[in-house]
Amino acid sequence: MKLELVATCLFGLEKLLGEEIDALGLRRLETMDGRVSFEGEEKDIARVNLHLRCAEHVFVCLGRFPAYSFTELFDGVKALPWEDWIGRLDAFPVKGHSIKSKLFSVPDCQSIIKKAIVERLSSHYGVRWFAEEGVKYQVEFFLFKDTVSLMIDTSGVPLHKRGYRPAAGPAPLRETLAAALALTARPREEVLFWDPMCGSGTIAIEAALILANKAPGLGRNFAAEAFPQIPTRLWTEAREAAQSMIRTDSTYEVYASDIDEDILDVTYENALRAGVEDHMNIFAADVREIKKLDRRGTVVCNPPYGERLMTPQEAEQLYRDMGRAFADLAPWQIYIITSHPQFERFYGRRADKIRKLYNGMIPCNLYQYFKPSNKK
Repeated sequence: MKLELVATCLFGLEKLLGEEIDALGLRRLETMDGRVSFEGEEKDIARVNLHLRCAEHVFVCLGRFPAYSFTELFDGVKALPWEDWIGRLDAFPVKGHSIKSKLFSVPDCQSIIKKAIVERLSSHYGVRWFAEEGVKYQVEFFLFKDTVSLMIDTSGVPLHKRGYRPAAGPAPLRETLAAALALTARPREEVLFWDPMCGSGTIAIEAALILANKAPGLGRNFAAEAFPQIPTRLWTEAREAAQSMIRTDSTYEVYASDIDEDILDVTYENALRAGVEDHMNIFAADVREIKKLDRRGTVVCNPPYGERLMTPQEAEQLYRDMGRAFADLAPWQIYIITSHPQFERFYGRRADKIRKLYNGMIPCNLYQYFKPSNKK
């Protein structure tokens, strides 16, 4: 059965997420800020949850319609085939968002949608009260410019929680954003990938997972595994297929270094849980003293922004020092993410390309240096 699926992501990652969906052989339907919709089947729910590196959640979209009043919202929700998914004993909590719409009150929308689903299921099952003790179907609504989309979450725990990072540093980077940074840098087996301010190792580990072609969701479970609509064999087949795609003969190498020796124990434990520790060189080093090796290399890092770590003045001095140290790495490629609006000024070089991204709710820029510097 053909389904409309929706993958959500951090703002700025839509292009990468769309390319991941394309690579899985699925047809995109629409792309907007923070989400990509595409066509799939039941088996694809398992595949995309396992494989998408940049997605936060994967939803099944039951329908969408315009709603300018609560009456239109109620009638539109009630018309959808909720009984195809939700059983008589199942739980169906409701949450969502409203943006640029007349129906702007999220609590009111939640209440109306819940009531409409109950009415629909009551008429189908012939009962007025639902215990909601069975399988949990998280209902999510998204109201945008007076059009409401009604969806069921198949992921459960957000997809950035891969399962390898129970502990993190004081300013952790979300795994999905780390994967996006690594994908942008195009990690290759013959090129050393190095994060010289690795913290708990998220960027380096995500790069290692990409180089190993290891699906990011192999170490966790998903809400839809409890859905009877998706047979257990589909999850088993998807996991076996993902497992068979892992490269076991690769010789890639990822460096993860940090000035804080204590955090490196966490980095190693995370790499061990991710199953990539054999390909990672984890060591203590000061980024200001980074030395070029006699090989091709790419540096990707997330330095302090002067917000959660360091004062703004300390961060600015660090950027100056990085600019001097990284100049000696040419012709290596450099990728640096920060929220500091004057990063290029302190770093001492204009980026070849800048991509706007969000680290949580913090607007950032990814400064990309891949052309030879004009500096002597």
